[in-house]
Amino acid sequence: MVLPAPVSTHRVLMTGFDPFAGDTLNPSWLAVQALHGREVAGHRIVAAQLPTVFDKSTEVLHGLLATHQPSLVLCVGQAGGRAALSLERVAININDARIADNAGAQPVDKAVAAEGPAAYFSTLPVKAMMLAIRQEGVAAEVSQTAGTFVCNHVFYGLMHALAGMPGLKGVRGGFIHVPWLPSQGLPAMPLQDMVRGLQVAVACALRTERDAGVSAGTEH
Repeated sequence: MVLPAPVSTHRVLMTGFDPFAGDTLNPSWLAVQALHGREVAGHRIVAAQLPTVFDKSTEVLHGLLATHQPSLVLCVGQAGGRAALSLERVAININDARIADNAGAQPVDKAVAAEGPAAYFSTLPVKAMMLAIRQEGVAAEVSQTAGTFVCNHVFYGLMHALAGMPGLKGVRGGFIHVPWLPSQGLPAMPLQDMVRGLQVAVACALRTERDAGVSAGTEH
């Protein structure tokens, strides 16, 4: 699903996913849909929905990149069981699905891109974004793993495209996981907090060139 693009020469592309694994809604899409058309730091947000399908998701994403030529890209997905907005640091070149995607595909130990590097780091200032979100009273963390399902597939596919697609040189991108909604289970986060946190994240990313020098590591 692609919403009508706002008229602006400077755009931020944000994507969310359709529901999967039997759910009837996906908070990642609800949150980015709520931001469609908003102006943040001189940029208009364009929201689009990706299918929770391995190959199709990156095919749709590549089309969106070519159409909108954004200044910044932030893909968003749902990670049930997490309690905070998780700013992903690294995407890995592997699909290893515990469950099938929405088309019934369940790849195991398959590369996202056969000729791609082992991993890509986000080019967004994830630590500065984390701090900015927390200052707004919304829980946020830097995550060291985006999993091995369609979210990681899209994150890796995004960074691979930004590294090689014509016309996208210098465009920064990354991925954020959102928790369940309160109606889906615990831990959870209200939709309005997700929307507020994501808008703050976009504003920080647009205004910040150098990331914050704070620790966001883990003990394991």
